[in-house]
Amino acid sequence: MNDEQWMMIALAQAKHGIGKTAPNPPVGAVIVKDETLLGSGWHRKAGMPHAEREAIADAVARSGAQSLVDSTAYVTLEPCSTHGRTPPCVQGLIDAGITRVVYACEDPNPKHAGRADILLANHGIEVVKGICREAAEKILRPFAKVQRTGLPWVILKTAMSLDGRITRPAGESQWLTGESSRRDVQSLRAEVDLIMTSGETVRRDMPALTIRIPELLEGREQPWRLVLSHHADSLPKDAPLFTDPFAHRTLVRSGDIAGILREIVRDMGILSVLVEAGGKLANDLIQQDLVDEMVYYLAPMITGGLPAVAGDGFATKNLTEIEWSVIDQDVKFRGLFRAEAEPR
Repeated sequence: MNDEQWMMIALAQAKHGIGKTAPNPPVGAVIVKDETLLGSGWHRKAGMPHAEREAIADAVARSGAQSLVDSTAYVTLEPCSTHGRTPPCVQGLIDAGITRVVYACEDPNPKHAGRADILLANHGIEVVKGICREAAEKILRPFAKVQRTGLPWVILKTAMSLDGRITRPAGESQWLTGESSRRDVQSLRAEVDLIMTSGETVRRDMPALTIRIPELLEGREQPWRLVLSHHADSLPKDAPLFTDPFAHRTLVRSGDIAGILREIVRDMGILSVLVEAGGKLANDLIQQDLVDEMVYYLAPMITGGLPAVAGDGFATKNLTEIEWSVIDQDVKFRGLFRAEAEPR
């Protein structure tokens, strides 16, 4: 196997940590010697060992510490070089006797970027970087955005009819999409640290905004839930968000949305936010260029209800890196949110 193939295995490890590691990034690592996998690991939670140390411990448990001498470590992110809640991984790699380190992308924090190269090289360790960089950066987008801007990665999720509506006529079912699509939303919730909605949505739909598939909750808590409302006193006190076992993980805020997003990053270590709300909040977020990614579930019906985006006046927005799939009778679109680069 070549470097790219081993790195792909490390990337698969990193994906296990998505939605579980904030404020740290999800990272995976594998240790290889003579084309044999010695150990693998991923960062499971802030305060727990980083991926490199997990992989080293796995290799020691399997084959003993001596097996690591003259081995290669593949890591999806530049090894950390500073002491935080856990010791620096650079030192762990040096102490283990690893002689070659391959990583996918540099630390997005400019204060740390490239420091591992110098420290490792000073101990005679070969460093190769940039292997599978784009694939690693995709996993690290929320962490990188926080480092760059202080804002979380925001995913806007909507289920809508063919005429772009999010509600059905009174007396009909509240659901637009099928059961399989709603199950897919559970997986989407498991990717994020916090789910944001509006007071209007709480009053109209009484949502729970929880992960309800047990295996998706392994290794993590329920996402935080944030209600944006200028009229908090009028929110229904019997809503699930305020009465279920996770009510302590529900926040209510009002005011500047960007400021609130910066607050939850700064005070709570949030990296990623899923927005499940009506058209007005969707419009406000789009107007303020706060949306990074959109996920649309399109149902095969026309309803004439409330619009998915309630407003106008913003420049054309395009989705890039589009992924789409058919889920029973529904169609799912997912892509990055970008403004139109040039006027037509």
